[in-house]
Amino acid sequence: MPYINIQITREGTTPGQKAELIAGATDLMVRVLGKDPMTTHVVIDEVDLDNWGVGGLPVSAFRRRGK
Repeated sequence: MPYINIQITREGTTPGQKAELIAGATDLMVRVLGKDPMTTHVVIDEVDLDNWGVGGLPVSAFRRRGK
C-alpha cells in the first residue's frame, strides 16, 4: 500500500491541479513499481510560505533576493 506525500507551498493551487498531481503520482507508482492504484494513497500538504525555508531564508525572502 504505497503512501505518497506531496508538500507544496500554499499559493492558490487549484483543485484541478491537485487532481493532476494525485493522478500523476499514482500513475508513476503503477508504471514504475507495478503498484495497484486502488491501494495507492496520495496526500497533498499545503504549507504557508512563512513555514517553508530555502537557502537559509523563508521562501518570501528568498524570492525577493532573486535566488
